[in-house]
Amino acid sequence: MQDPVVGQDAPDSSTDSSVGGVPTSGQDTPPGTSQADGVTDDAANPTPEGLDGLEGEARAAAAAASATTDAGDATAAGTGGADGGTDGGTDGGTGEGPAAELERVRAELAERTADLQRVSAEFTNYRRRTERERESTVAAAKASVAGELLTVLDDVERAQNHGDLTGPFKVVADRLTETLQRAGLTPFGAEGDPFDPSVHEAVAHETSPDVSGPTVTTVMRRGYRFGDRVLRAAMVGVTDSDGTGGGATPSETADAGTS
Repeated sequence: MQDPVVGQDAPDSSTDSSVGGVPTSGQDTPPGTSQADGVTDDAANPTPEGLDGLEGEARAAAAAASATTDAGDATAAGTGGADGGTDGGTDGGTGEGPAAELERVRAELAERTADLQRVSAEFTNYRRRTERERESTVAAAKASVAGELLTVLDDVERAQNHGDLTGPFKVVADRLTETLQRAGLTPFGAEGDPFDPSVHEAVAHETSPDVSGPTVTTVMRRGYRFGDRVLRAAMVGVTDSDGTGGGATPSETADAGTS
């Protein structure tokens, strides 16, 4: 061990006996000195354990609440100013008041009412047209079925003319005829009817003094119509006036009409 150098103070063993800067056991630690566990020993203001943490948290919470309140007030003030500026700018720019707004609403109401009335009228027309088409389709279907049964009715009529329509066969024939007539089938073409080329098919022609104009004198096959539709023209024989009988001739009829 070396002797101390002359003129150099020897280290005070009484004041510095720490190991690595940490006071040894039995030495007092100066106030404010950091201990081995990192806790500052405040000898001047001793506090209970955990009190410093609670006070710090309380101060932080108070500061956060204050900052939040200030920010909310600033936001509300900015929003109110923006709303006021917008309202003022809008009112001042457009010049619309309650009366103008009312007129605009009334105009929109009138427009919507007109649109609704137009749509309602279109739907009514569509419904009527659909109903007419449905009725026409049903009538056409019935007429088609009745047209297929005309030959059966011809056989029934011929059997009746020959006296063979008796017994159960007559009952069935009568029910068939009644059913078709209720559905809308109507026979036409009888002897004595005036000749009509739109519903009569003339297959024979003769003259006679007993008639004054073209007249159906023979019915070879009866005609049928279903509603307003002619399913089949009647096949008939026509007798015309020969101009010598008691009936009026075509020239006499013309003269009478002129006078």
